Amino acid sequence: MSRDTLYQQLRGHLAYLKLPAAAEALPAHLDEARQQDAGHTEFLEGLLRVEVEATEARRWNGRMRFANFPTPWQLDDFDFSAQPSIDEKLVRELAAGAYLADATNVLFIGPPGVGKTMLAVILGRAALDGGHRVYYTTAADLAARCRKAALEGRWAPTMRFFSGPKVLIIDELGYLPMPAEDAASLFQVISRRYQKGSIILTTNRNVAAWGDIFSDTTIAAAMLDRLLHRSVVFTISGDSYRLRAYQAQARKQRPKGAAN
Repeated sequence: MSRDTLYQQLRGHLAYLKLPAAAEALPAHLDEARQQDAGHTEFLEGLLRVEVEATEARRWNGRMRFANFPTPWQLDDFDFSAQPSIDEKLVRELAAGAYLADATNVLFIGPPGVGKTMLAVILGRAALDGGHRVYYTTAADLAARCRKAALEGRWAPTMRFFSGPKVLIIDELGYLPMPAEDAASLFQVISRRYQKGSIILTTNRNVAAWGDIFSDTTIAAAMLDRLLHRSVVFTISGDSYRLRAYQAQARKQRPKGAAN
């Protein structure tokens, strides 16, 4: 059998096995193998590595599209020096992902603008990079989606959707009051994920005030019981990043010699 025939058969095998990246890389790898007098094992490892890397990239892109992050922040984007109330070492430990093994939850509590959402997304992005499925939603959007699902008869698949990801980020709890129906939906999501998947939650309200969010101390206590059973809680203080940025910009624009 001629070399050209063997080459075409090899291309055909790779296409049949749905290894498009390896098929595309085949000519270059054959040339490289001839030039470097590489052995069969070395050649095959290099060719398959191309396919593995392409598969990993496709899967990562799919997880990133699914995640619904508002911005794909990473750990190095956060300025810990500007927010000394946050335990940087603990955040970095969580980013390593060990908390996911036993479905530990992470709560970020603090006033608006102190970095809660950014930290939640950073941990979500780290989990995604580690190969896990992550989904981001605000508390208000989650409640609205559950309301719509109940009206359209899609309650069960919606609950399965929110139960599926390894990490569910629920952002901005407490900024808007939740009527009883929405509180019940959130409770169902939290209950279904209990000890099965991690929740990263941000809120501007101390846990003692959750009864005010839901106008129901019983359901607030039930949520907290499940969230805090196995959890890491950050209580963040300090000024808003956005307010500080505005003040800094205002100082730059203030005419020289103007009073403070």
